Amino acid sequence: MSGAAPTAAPRGESRSRLALTSDRGIALLLSAVMAGLMLVFLVLPVGAILLRSLDTPAGAGLGNFALTFADPRFWDLLVNSLSVSLLSSTLAVGLAYLYAYALQRSNVPLKPLLRIVVMMPLFAPSLVQAQGLLLLLGRNGAFNRFLGFDFDIYGFWGVALANTLYTFPYAFLILSAALAVADARVYESATMLGARPGRIFRTVTLPATRYGIAAAVFVTFSLSVTDFGNAIVIGGNFSVLATEIYNKVIGQGQFALGAVIGVVLLAPAVISKLLEKRISSRQQAQMTDKSVPLTTRANRMRDLLLGGYCLAIMIVFLAIPGIVATASFVKLWPYNMAFSFTHYAFDVQNGTEPLWNSVYVALATAGLGVTIATVSAIVVQKFKTPLSGPLSFLAILPSSIPGMVLGLGYVLAFNNPANPLNLMYGSLALIIFLYVYYNHAQAFLITSTSLKQISSSFDEASTMLGGGVLRTFFKVTLPLLWPTLLGVGVFFFMRAMVSLSAVIFLITPETQVAAVSVLQLADRGAVNQAAAFSMCIMAIVIACLLIVRMVLWLAGAKSVTLIR
Repeated sequence: MSGAAPTAAPRGESRSRLALTSDRGIALLLSAVMAGLMLVFLVLPVGAILLRSLDTPAGAGLGNFALTFADPRFWDLLVNSLSVSLLSSTLAVGLAYLYAYALQRSNVPLKPLLRIVVMMPLFAPSLVQAQGLLLLLGRNGAFNRFLGFDFDIYGFWGVALANTLYTFPYAFLILSAALAVADARVYESATMLGARPGRIFRTVTLPATRYGIAAAVFVTFSLSVTDFGNAIVIGGNFSVLATEIYNKVIGQGQFALGAVIGVVLLAPAVISKLLEKRISSRQQAQMTDKSVPLTTRANRMRDLLLGGYCLAIMIVFLAIPGIVATASFVKLWPYNMAFSFTHYAFDVQNGTEPLWNSVYVALATAGLGVTIATVSAIVVQKFKTPLSGPLSFLAILPSSIPGMVLGLGYVLAFNNPANPLNLMYGSLALIIFLYVYYNHAQAFLITSTSLKQISSSFDEASTMLGGGVLRTFFKVTLPLLWPTLLGVGVFFFMRAMVSLSAVIFLITPETQVAAVSVLQLADRGAVNQAAAFSMCIMAIVIACLLIVRMVLWLAGAKSVTLIR
């Protein structure tokens, strides 16, 4: 009997070591799989862009860059892109700041409605803003045709205004978060020292939100300088770098020169992202454990003025989809305004197939995207392997890559017989992977943030009870995380339904998607059919949001409380 006791401990230790070895093996395997996918569907396409830009008839070199930079047209396009992006970014941030201030620091009524209305551009392809502006202010727009005005919305001002409307929601979300919290003690001190509201705004509110303003400027500038849809629909003879890539690749077949412009277009997006990260990293907390939350005091005149401003902005954001919806329900805009469902029969090339392709692609993107983003976040946050650092960097890299550049990279990388995955080219599967990695950074950051807010004590308790990493995930982490993952799935679905620039180079007659159909119909003057497609896209996205909201409500997770 005395000899049996010593053998028990080694067996227990052996099982413990076996469990640890198994967990480490799973961690390494998952890390390797995530790294492999990122290398194939992210690093390889970006590398293909860089390599193709250096590919000249004389061999690798800078000849394509020299040829492009020697063309005066390139510098005109660069000036056009920067000037229109700076203007639209300035307008979007300025207008969104006042709107966010009204919702966060005043008592204007109907705040939930005011919030959801300015989010509507997120539910539709970017070019819907240009569509709506043309239907309102174009040559055959409502103001010119029915009210006798003579607006000329085409060109620089049209693109700037469309991009302002397109980027406004992004600026509003950032600035609303920046204005959401404040320390009441600072405002009380300023008031006691005799400062008037205007001076308090200049010396207290603005400095406290300067990092949010900087982040909003860089985000809106990056979105505007890389936007393709608005510029091609409403730009007329006014071209930008994004439309030039399209012309070089689709119109002229000059992939090398298109790659050069892609590299150039990548530069301002990367620079703005780096500046945003640098400035955001210097931001200090506005609320501490001794802070007193700021409460909004009654001020009738302030609320009346800000309420009027919000009403004007809301009317603009309702007018855009409203006029597009109107055009979809009339026989022939603007010549025959009789009510009709004709255009919802989709009696155009491919019929409703692009719409169903979009729904299928969006659902598949949501499922695959949630899986990849979740596993990537767990690998980086929960596992400590040699790949954790590189994976963390690669996971957020897509946030600095314009959609059109990444899409062109997919063409160059996968439309290559030397690539074993060449068989994916021309398939919906490749489009799905493109959407997943184009939107991977935001999904990864959301999931990582939620994982950090779940106490490590849950993992420790599960491990002590003998649970491995997989059992801990399915039994502990997933039940706590599922509302967040559902939200991430909605994000992927929505982006796959409305994204245009990322997929424009990968479309074939068999893989046509709805957002591209809107562009092609608008480009050939089929205004009514383009409007009908746009409304269907918006309806599907809004229906998805409502379904998910209902699921969360039924599950008692209407507002998700994350455990710290």
